[in-house]
Amino acid sequence: MYRVVSTNVTKFNDVVYNFLRPFREHHIDPTSITRHDFIETNGDNFMVTIPFLGRMVWDFLTLPEDDVQKKFAWNCYVFLLAIFVAMTNQIHKWSHTYFSLPLWVVFLQDWHIILPRRHHRIHHVAPHETYFCITTGWLNWPMEKLRFWSALEYLIELTTGYKPRADDLKWAEKRN
Repeated sequence: MYRVVSTNVTKFNDVVYNFLRPFREHHIDPTSITRHDFIETNGDNFMVTIPFLGRMVWDFLTLPEDDVQKKFAWNCYVFLLAIFVAMTNQIHKWSHTYFSLPLWVVFLQDWHIILPRRHHRIHHVAPHETYFCITTGWLNWPMEKLRFWSALEYLIELTTGYKPRADDLKWAEKRN
């Protein structure tokens, strides 16, 4: 998702624009993401998880206990995935933050459990066309070796006519 949003979405709708601008502008100003509050940083991703977590709550409240038990492993997976989806922009923000990070965040970065700052810097070398995985970064190297991102970029440009990152400066503009 980061790959598509960070390179191929154009300014097409005020509502969508307001959700995506803070994310896209950080290619022009990589530290801009560090000036966003918790809601601006994470609100969009938290909203994505609501239907899935809501369904889990509904199932827990309405299904017989045996059915809940049968879905336990799946629900654990969905719950953990929801946590990572909800927090992915926060983790991304931490990879741009160089001062005053909590020690536990630095520990997780140093052990490459979450995206390390040094690892994410590779993505921020112009023209920003590699290393798009922003939660852990674990898949960046294999995706690069498979040429996944360049193939996806080619396919998107072929089907939509939009050149990736051609409008980055427009995304840095603030609108009312």
